[in-house]
Amino acid sequence: MDDLPEPSTLRVFVALAPPDEAKDELARALQPAYARYPQLRWNRIEDWHITLAFLGELPSTAVPPLRRALAGPTAAHPALRLELRGGGHFDERLLWSGVEGDLEGLHRLAADVRDLIRSCGIEFRDRPLHPHLTLARSRRDDPASVSQVAAALTGFVGRPWWTERLHLVAGPVGPGPGPIRYRDLEAWRFAPVRSGDRDALTEP
Repeated sequence: MDDLPEPSTLRVFVALAPPDEAKDELARALQPAYARYPQLRWNRIEDWHITLAFLGELPSTAVPPLRRALAGPTAAHPALRLELRGGGHFDERLLWSGVEGDLEGLHRLAADVRDLIRSCGIEFRDRPLHPHLTLARSRRDDPASVSQVAAALTGFVGRPWWTERLHLVAGPVGPGPGPIRYRDLEAWRFAPVRSGDRDALTEP
């Protein structure tokens, strides 16, 4: 599989990914919903991410300059303290979990990332950032399930965590069998968290 040529066009975005512990915690909270609403198109836990900039369809030739632009500044950018909290939906079609914590830093990071993307001459739709983790989508004939699961997630509060890497992610373009499967094109570590700050996450 690794020997297959790179597709000529990719669906690309830049994102953060919660650590496995945070995703597992949310997945456990969703277990009743998985059983009760199997008709929802649930995202794979491996694909859970917080999108900072969605670039849409790009030629694969646009990826190398994008990699170079994102690589340098990321190492100097401070890690962010975030947590997953509650749930909601967009138009009763898309189910999400909310993101809380250092939202000011998160918006600043997103703005920096978008400036770097523009410096590569890449045009994209610059939508306002609404930090969230997409969990599932409903089918057109199922208007109630998403809002019901969102209501059930109202009381969910995940443990705080530190961002570790900035991810450049891609998926296939066009329809295909099953859900879209994304993969990292590359990921870069943020500046290390001071030990005192990291230890503060475990204090009562």
